[in-house]
Amino acid sequence: MSADHYQPPLRKYYRDSVVPKLKERLGVTNPHQVPKLEKITVNSCVASSPEIKVALEDVMKDLALITGQRPVKTKAKKSISNFKLREGQEIGARVTLRGKVMYDFLDKLINVALPAIRDFRGVSPRAFDGRGNYTLGIKDHSIFPEIELDKVKRNIGFDITIVTSANDDNAGRILLEELGMPFTGRKVVTQQAQPAAAAA
Repeated sequence: MSADHYQPPLRKYYRDSVVPKLKERLGVTNPHQVPKLEKITVNSCVASSPEIKVALEDVMKDLALITGQRPVKTKAKKSISNFKLREGQEIGARVTLRGKVMYDFLDKLINVALPAIRDFRGVSPRAFDGRGNYTLGIKDHSIFPEIELDKVKRNIGFDITIVTSANDDNAGRILLEELGMPFTGRKVVTQQAQPAAAAA
């Protein structure tokens, strides 16, 4: 299948199975009222590393492997003498995912990476921002299948923010639940689509 005709399994699952469930659970009939994913940002900061430049290069390389997209470097907005940071200094990296790569990344996160966490029991359902967007912290990037453990120089942590079109946290939570996000306190049945890593 050519890249132009490839459809992420999770996007197809959203269209065919999740949308009807969201209409029922949220009591909406207008398809434009059904919440959807808009973008996912992956952000990592290495400001606390004693070797910022070397750590930043590692972050740039590994985030590109994990997301399939080249990161951009982020800079300090102000100087902080205690941390030896100056305004404009490069201190991290960020990737913004949309469209097909966004769906494939979320598929991989839900079905491959999170279950790889030792003693994993789910993610907190409380990390919404009041507008239906959800942020999840990852402490160890080696849970992603693209990372070869014997080549890991340092553990890289990052924040994943899932931005939705939901008007409130309840609608955002229901959207992510139906997509398979394993929130604690709720038994989640993994969606039937093949994980992105297996489908590639």
